[in-house]
Amino acid sequence: MKRQKATGQQGDNFTQKDTRTAEQKTARVNGMSEKKFKLSASVSSANPTAVKPVLERMVGSNGTIKTTSDRFEVNAEFKGKSARDLNRTMLTELRKAEKKTRLRSEWTCEGTTEKFFDYALKQTKKN
Repeated sequence: MKRQKATGQQGDNFTQKDTRTAEQKTARVNGMSEKKFKLSASVSSANPTAVKPVLERMVGSNGTIKTTSDRFEVNAEFKGKSARDLNRTMLTELRKAEKKTRLRSEWTCEGTTEKFFDYALKQTKKN
């Protein structure tokens, strides 16, 4: 007796509407939900005029950018999977504008603060 291959078409007599949002679908596919992170960062660069528009675009209305004599102080909120991913994304975008850019950042979520210097995690602290 031969077995029939399952084609996946059996029982497809009905379709169910997917009512999840795009964010929920992405979170399920990635296996993690997005979290809210608070950012406190210092950005310095060899070319601040090139970096400032990138910072303004990234932060938008979710935070503030304060200009000092030699750097930008940034306080904002972001949503993402992890502090490492958010930090990497931010620094990569800044370095597209100016290669000689440094990012000292603290990302806080759910009572845990992660400190980065450029791409490197330097300290993790439970609050």
